Amino acid sequence: MSEEVLKIFDQEGNPKGIATRKEVHEKGLWHETFHCWLISLHKGEVYLYFQLRCEQKKDYPNLLDITAAGHLLANETVEDGVRELKEEIGVDLSLNDLISLGIIKEQLNDEVLLDNELCHVFLYEIPHSFDSFFLQKEEVSGIFRAKLQHFYSLWNDHQLEMKSEGFIENEEREKMFVNKMITKQNFVPHEKNYIENIVRSIQNVVDQK
Repeated sequence: MSEEVLKIFDQEGNPKGIATRKEVHEKGLWHETFHCWLISLHKGEVYLYFQLRCEQKKDYPNLLDITAAGHLLANETVEDGVRELKEEIGVDLSLNDLISLGIIKEQLNDEVLLDNELCHVFLYEIPHSFDSFFLQKEEVSGIFRAKLQHFYSLWNDHQLEMKSEGFIENEEREKMFVNKMITKQNFVPHEKNYIENIVRSIQNVVDQK
């Protein structure tokens, strides 16, 4: 299987050529990704959905993350990124179904990898249910949700933990529903600025409904 090739950019988003995914993460080269956050509205509250990365993942196994996300390959457009929703969580949508939140830069650089992303970020509202989700076993082991404002407070250290509800799939692909308290350490360590941008943009969209 040939290695994935990505378009690379400078920090301002100007194209600089292509590089392998391995080289991109070894050198911290800027590249494009597709992010889609799912929300639901219930009893006046906004709920944000997170995927639980499976334990076999090379990077950040067993941590909560963006509902669906992935890299854009060198021969792909943003529209191609919508495949992540179908592949990872079984939600079949087109780009026209999604609300664009713009391009948000994020640097996630630690001992695991050097990840400098130009994130094409989108939003989609689903019914307040877990019925729509069918998970890609090799990528995602569960889906959780929490109130948007609780998530924001958690990320800003205004509270140490928050309530969440969701499911984990067992070996028979059955949904095992759970309620649990989660902390900041249960999440992929995204930049605070990225999370603040996401929460603010989602709240703006909801306020305009």
